Amino acid sequence: MEVLLTIHVLDLFTNLKEFVGQVIQEYHSWVYLILFVIIFCETGFVVTPFLPGDSLLFVGGCFAASGQLHLSTLIPILCLAPLGGDSTNYWIGRFVGPKVFSKEHVRFLNKEYLNRAHAFYERHGGKAVAIGRFLPIIRTFVPFVAGIGKMNYPRFLAFSVIGTVAWIDLCVLAGYFFGGHPFVQKHFELVVVAIIVISLLPAIITFLRQKFGRKAGA
Repeated sequence: MEVLLTIHVLDLFTNLKEFVGQVIQEYHSWVYLILFVIIFCETGFVVTPFLPGDSLLFVGGCFAASGQLHLSTLIPILCLAPLGGDSTNYWIGRFVGPKVFSKEHVRFLNKEYLNRAHAFYERHGGKAVAIGRFLPIIRTFVPFVAGIGKMNYPRFLAFSVIGTVAWIDLCVLAGYFFGGHPFVQKHFELVVVAIIVISLLPAIITFLRQKFGRKAGA
């Protein structure tokens, strides 16, 4: 049992299609809860930004297209996961965030990611909650920062709902409508890698601008 669990965990990071397929085969309807927990944790805790988000949603849409998952069940459940994660992260940030920012080194927390999210939030304000949903790592830290800044919770929740619905629908429906295409089926792993790279592209561009901008200023 422990060996199988280890294999499943490794597939979560190396072969998402295999992971979801195995979970469906072995746990049947519980797959919805498992996907919920993964997406919830990716958005709900600042120590788990490494969990798959966009790519996992795309794969879920592919399995919905093949009839192994029900789209009418999958989308609502996956919408609830990041909404719950955002709110959890927000309230954690509101109550413990100031203590985190007052320390230079915090175990299990990447301070650089936190500072980048804070700068992103300061630049875009409330829209950062919705926009940040489409940015890996940033989407994990922005709710935490919003809590630290004591953003009005109803306003935070409204932006969270907008970003969540757009993000879930875009990623899941992309898998649902394009996952069955022969090219995607033949090069599935490559497509998943491309999704990850594209989702990380804004963060990479921002990093390069900051790096070369500092050199130019010097």
